[in-house]
Amino acid sequence: MIRIDLNADIGESFNYFKVGNDTEVMKYITSCNIACGFHSGDPLTIEKTIDLALENSVSIGAHPSFPDMQGFGRRYMKMDNEELESTVRYQLYALKGLVEQHGGKMKHVKPHGALYNTAYQEEEVAEAIMKAIRSVDDQLILVGPAGRGYEKWVTEFGLKSASEIFADRNYNDDLSLVNRLKTNAMITDVQQRIEHIKSMVIDHEVRTIEGSYKPIRADTICIHGDHPLALQTAQNLRSAIEEWGIEVRAFTCE
Repeated sequence: MIRIDLNADIGESFNYFKVGNDTEVMKYITSCNIACGFHSGDPLTIEKTIDLALENSVSIGAHPSFPDMQGFGRRYMKMDNEELESTVRYQLYALKGLVEQHGGKMKHVKPHGALYNTAYQEEEVAEAIMKAIRSVDDQLILVGPAGRGYEKWVTEFGLKSASEIFADRNYNDDLSLVNRLKTNAMITDVQQRIEHIKSMVIDHEVRTIEGSYKPIRADTICIHGDHPLALQTAQNLRSAIEEWGIEVRAFTCE
């Protein structure tokens, strides 16, 4: 049987500024990536999100970012390698400690926004992230973009990996995500998102914006929790995947 994980980036509210509908989205996903406070998320929001994940038996991961509150972590930042490694490690330990204090266990790490994209373009950034992960817990799974070949060097670094595809993002021919500044970056129609995922999960191919079909395989599907259609996408996508006879469950490296 085909198995797939359904994840969402959540816990991205900050004090009175609310982002997304985490309470409802959490009912339909199998793993979550919790903001660690550097692009969004405050301590109380983080703890409430951890409790919400545990209540719904959702696997918990850290969602570290560049220190960019103003830009929601979506702006590239040039950082010294040692500083970046320390910045990521700080976020991982913060979330790991809170998860364990609440009786859970942190299972994975998914970099956020610009840090996610930069890691698979600049080897030094990727290495800083992997060093930080290894220093915190070498059993943590690093989530990265499917089809980009990152799995090989993650394995060579002594870590585990999970490949991710996106329900709401279009792809370029090299399987990078279309830049958010472009008008065709996002897939806004829920049904189109489902067809987009069906092609990748069942047929193992994705139609790029250039019109090509490229092979792709994945362990997990991302839903952006801050998007207005996040809940509708999560509901419809979960239902569709199960109708296709695919088991939805948290990814592992077993």
